[in-house]
Amino acid sequence: MVFSSTIFLCVFLPVVLLLYYAAPGIHLKNAVLLLSSLFFYAWGEPKYIILMTVSILGNYLFGLGIHARRSKEKKARALLVFSVLFNLGTLFYFKYFTFAAGVLSSVLSKEIEVGNIALPIGISFYTFQGMSYVIDVYRQDMSSPDGVMVQKNPAKLGLYISMFPQLIAGPIIRYSDIRSYLSERRSTFAKFSEGAEIFIRGLAKKVIFANILGNVATQIMETNAKMISAPQAWLGAFCYSLQIFYDFCGYSEMAIGLGKMFGFEFMKNFNFPYISRSVTEFWRRWHISLSQWFRDYLYIPLGGNRKGNVYFHLFIVFLATGIWHGADWGFILWGMWHGAFMLIERVLKKRGISPRLPKPVSGGLGWLYTMFVVMLGWVLFRIVDVPDTVAYLKVMFGISHADFVRYGIRWYLNDRTLTVLVFATLFCFPWREVLFARFPAARRFSEDTRVVIVRRVCLLLLLVLCFLLITNSTYNPFIYFRF
Repeated sequence: MVFSSTIFLCVFLPVVLLLYYAAPGIHLKNAVLLLSSLFFYAWGEPKYIILMTVSILGNYLFGLGIHARRSKEKKARALLVFSVLFNLGTLFYFKYFTFAAGVLSSVLSKEIEVGNIALPIGISFYTFQGMSYVIDVYRQDMSSPDGVMVQKNPAKLGLYISMFPQLIAGPIIRYSDIRSYLSERRSTFAKFSEGAEIFIRGLAKKVIFANILGNVATQIMETNAKMISAPQAWLGAFCYSLQIFYDFCGYSEMAIGLGKMFGFEFMKNFNFPYISRSVTEFWRRWHISLSQWFRDYLYIPLGGNRKGNVYFHLFIVFLATGIWHGADWGFILWGMWHGAFMLIERVLKKRGISPRLPKPVSGGLGWLYTMFVVMLGWVLFRIVDVPDTVAYLKVMFGISHADFVRYGIRWYLNDRTLTVLVFATLFCFPWREVLFARFPAARRFSEDTRVVIVRRVCLLLLLVLCFLLITNSTYNPFIYFRF
């Protein structure tokens, strides 16, 4: 079940909201959310609800065990190691075992039989959340006024790990960020309205921008490279760059909006990443929750920039980032591609090497360089198969040419697609924030009651448009579901 489906929008969400607000008291509200989340996850693949339950109970017991042995450092550390092995072992088996067996088969020149292991949806996200909870218990990062550092109620921990708004594709939430909301939270009309607005904006990004441009990207990038021209290859890469941003950003905004509607506050996951002027800045703005997770649980424990070789630490982090996204050489190379530019930028900054140009010029060149690196990386990320990626890149740069071009570029760029492409590009930039910063009166004007009413009417019309597009289209994937 995806957020942009009629079954979710017209049945699941209204029923859950009705039951949630009808339930008296926080405990019953939590029960409604927990059962609804388990049902949401079981909708597509019921058998994997057992896996999630095992993950919840395993991390719950590890947390209790570490907390009970907090005065015995060696035993607590041993339990922490076992918990990490438990979480990563589960993730490895379902997500990476087949790939690892294939690599081993190539090395040994011997076929290793592997059964059909299906990838449970969202396993990377909820595994990381469960693991971060146990690590935080060990670190005693969840102190509170009453001195409790561990969750002793399995239902609350289960709700944290399985909560349906952010279950399938994040953002990755740290337990300490929502711990207090599991025991007490307020749901107000203003907060619900704000959440609904955020949800509709996210839905529009997904349905209008990501789906329409994603359809073009799919048609071009899944065509044999010998049958497309260089302009078409660049168009496909550009459309996919916009698709993956609006697909994932839209999902994150829908998750944040749903969280507000149920009284929770989830962190912002994207901050206009396509305005970045360096790859380093891009990763401060893209998938913020994942970047912070690797910073807190891998980069800093390795030594960060204070102990050891910082370049090695960055390399390991981006290697892990690529592996996290998928079990294929294409994802690994994508992570290393970004890591390589991060290392280069760090070396240049440390040595004080930068072009002596006016700030607007250097900023513009930095932006062009970053978008060039990011877009080429997305080609590798989308196609995954390395030989096919190389063939596609050769077409992009005119190194090889098509034997036969099936369609002209205008066939892909019809009037509707061109209009969406223009608006999707424009909305990558923070025009509203710039306007409010330069003209403070504009912020006050936007808060006027009449303006708010007009904005909400426009959002309702946008919601109607989304429904029309959903019901009249068969192309409605969520890219990050497979991670």
